[in-house]
Amino acid sequence: MGSALSLALIGAIAFSVIGAVAAVVAVVNARSARNLLRDVFDSVPSPQQLIDARGRAIYSNPSFTERFGDGSVPAPEALGQRIGGSEEARKLLDRLSDDIRQGIGGSVEFPVFSEDGEETWYRVSAYPLVRRRGMVFWFIDDITLQRQMEKVINEEQARFIDLMEHAPIGFFSSDTDGRLLFVNQTLASWLGTDPETLTKGDLRLHQLLSEAPPEGTPAFAVAPEAERRETLEVRMKPRHGAAFDALISLETVKDIDGKLLRTRSVVRHLTREREDAEALAESERRFARLFDAAPMGLALLDSEGRILEYNRSFAAMAHRGGKLGKQRRFVELFADDDLPALQRIFAEASPHAVEPPIAEESGGGEVRAQEGGAAPVEVRFLGDPPTVAVLSVLWTESLDDQKDGYVAYLEDVTEQKALEAQFVQGQKMQAVGQLAGGIAHDFNNLLTAMIGFSDLLLLRHRPGDQSFADIMQIKQNANRAANLVRQLLAFSRQQTLQPKVLDVTDALAELSHLLRRLIGDTVELQLVHGRDLGLVKVDHGQLEQVIINLAVNARDAMTAGGRLVIKTSNVTLVSELRRENEVVPPGDYVLIEVIDSGKGIEPGHLDRIFDPFFSTKDVGEGTGLGLSTVYGIVKQTGGHIDVESRLGEGTTFSIYLPQYVPKENESAKADREGSEKRDLTGIGTVLLVEDEDAVRAFSARALRNKGYDVLEARSGEAALEVLGEGGVNGAEAPKSIDLLITDIVMPRIDGVSLVRQVRENHPEMKVIFISGYAEDTFRKRLDQIEGVHFLSKPFSLKELAGKVKEVLSESAI
Repeated sequence: MGSALSLALIGAIAFSVIGAVAAVVAVVNARSARNLLRDVFDSVPSPQQLIDARGRAIYSNPSFTERFGDGSVPAPEALGQRIGGSEEARKLLDRLSDDIRQGIGGSVEFPVFSEDGEETWYRVSAYPLVRRRGMVFWFIDDITLQRQMEKVINEEQARFIDLMEHAPIGFFSSDTDGRLLFVNQTLASWLGTDPETLTKGDLRLHQLLSEAPPEGTPAFAVAPEAERRETLEVRMKPRHGAAFDALISLETVKDIDGKLLRTRSVVRHLTREREDAEALAESERRFARLFDAAPMGLALLDSEGRILEYNRSFAAMAHRGGKLGKQRRFVELFADDDLPALQRIFAEASPHAVEPPIAEESGGGEVRAQEGGAAPVEVRFLGDPPTVAVLSVLWTESLDDQKDGYVAYLEDVTEQKALEAQFVQGQKMQAVGQLAGGIAHDFNNLLTAMIGFSDLLLLRHRPGDQSFADIMQIKQNANRAANLVRQLLAFSRQQTLQPKVLDVTDALAELSHLLRRLIGDTVELQLVHGRDLGLVKVDHGQLEQVIINLAVNARDAMTAGGRLVIKTSNVTLVSELRRENEVVPPGDYVLIEVIDSGKGIEPGHLDRIFDPFFSTKDVGEGTGLGLSTVYGIVKQTGGHIDVESRLGEGTTFSIYLPQYVPKENESAKADREGSEKRDLTGIGTVLLVEDEDAVRAFSARALRNKGYDVLEARSGEAALEVLGEGGVNGAEAPKSIDLLITDIVMPRIDGVSLVRQVRENHPEMKVIFISGYAEDTFRKRLDQIEGVHFLSKPFSLKELAGKVKEVLSESAI
């Protein structure tokens, strides 16, 4: 027996030693991994931060600390301090925070203006970690230069379109019978009319001439077998004004079968030749300016790859690679590693008869020219650090056949590549709606007490008092914290809606860029806007959330790609519309249809798709909250939603939003109520039920200060005892109670259950619910109780007293 115990003891000691060694090795490996991760973070030049599920900054890289000054401040708060008074930027940041709480990673872009008016653009991206529930990876980048480039590009595109339509020369195309198919604005204005008038109907070109042209002239009657280029001088007669001489240069165009379809013609206004010559000179100068100011690098090369001309953007990219001058070989500007790519792109762009300009630099098989130019390649200019660009090359032939060569287009993607190196592909995480609500409830209790007791202190410390400024700081910071909690509540549609009158067309147009990023390149997005669309009164952010949720669902249903159509129209229902379980009453609506070409929904699932936590996706891929959130938001707005789906064909969600009809004197009434100074004192007995001692103490003191008699209860059970000995089992209350104020979320008996019991013997009892949740969260339960009001936490002394005054005044009427 003794030897057996000894052997067992020795075995246990050996097993413990082995376990200890394994634990030490695991700790060392984990520490090494953390050090490696920290080195990666610290090497990134853009601000980055990791935030845990409680919103605390776990780690900030040096760039974040350098930019924002304090790495312990969470990224949303640090950005909020930079945003200042920019409401649009704050809305975008709030929406990104909402998406993160929904498990949707993404990014937003917004400008920030300094005190001297200088504009700085930020791209803020955030992605939830896949295997770290609640943890979010934030990274921030300054994209001011990119935005400035986009602005220049848009301005130049508009100038190009204007130049084509209003060039100082006329363009037209006609068919073989002389009917006008196309006329530009310049030629139409010469003729005293507009392009639409000239191209509709059977109007022929010879009807616009003072004299008929010779028979068989191609511009007016082209034989099917004819193919030629001609120039003829005619005299054209406009609708108003004197006739003018014109020179028409035309050529006929064949289709793939060899049959003539139309002519392409250029018209010169000979009477204005001298004015046109000056206008043409100005046009050439304009083209030169556009070429030089283009945000994309442009370079003209000869057939041997020597640089002939380049613009400023190209010079800016290549300046680190040494002296840039004409006749220098293009390939000498790039790193040696890029020579194979350069060989390939020039070989693909070169005609068969032309040897690529760097054929001797690299070997390889024969590469043939491609239709439409060569596929772009990524290259790096010489220099430290190198400029990374996407290069496209086209072969061009000059009219005089003397300067054939290449056109090189280079787009600077240095910043984009740096961002791509930092991006971490985020995946959807499980929704944390219940956690968000619980945190908000507890935190709002604390904030209510902080704000409330600050208000009580301010009653004793007026401006000029030594403590006044300190108390105001406490209150202001508590209000800032309340804004953060509202962001948390917005995660699962628990914030109070702020409806505004808006145009759905404008809202969808603003959202289209984000939608395209969300659905990816494999899904085509098509917006079909209705004409003269009516206005609706909705919460703008919530409407966007509805469209985003439906678009993401549609994307997930089109794994192999497809098309997503968002269509709007006006609908007038003269009788109620019944769709499955949805009944839409008669009226004028704005209809939004979200149509996808995905795999469709199983018929057995259609009745449950709006149920919370119901999902047809695999475990870990969906939360079941997306469509239930959509349904709730639409219903809160007073609208209706319906779904139709066929397996293998796609799904259509139809949203009916009531058209907005303003009430008489609505704005005047709002202004009058807002400017009215109210007396918040009153009389009556109030029963206050609140399980949070600090909130109850503040609320009771605040109401007593306003003249009310306040009875306190720290739970639902205690409230029932106050109302009557043993509860509401037929006993009379010790005194007449005019108003019941109760928290909703309490242990054992919650606020809703309490009110239902109280109403059994006191059906006329006025009730105010208070909670850290917004009113919308409890709408389904509160709809069954009449005569109740809601006050959202955190609230101030003035808000509490005002609400009590309002409710008791209603009961007195």
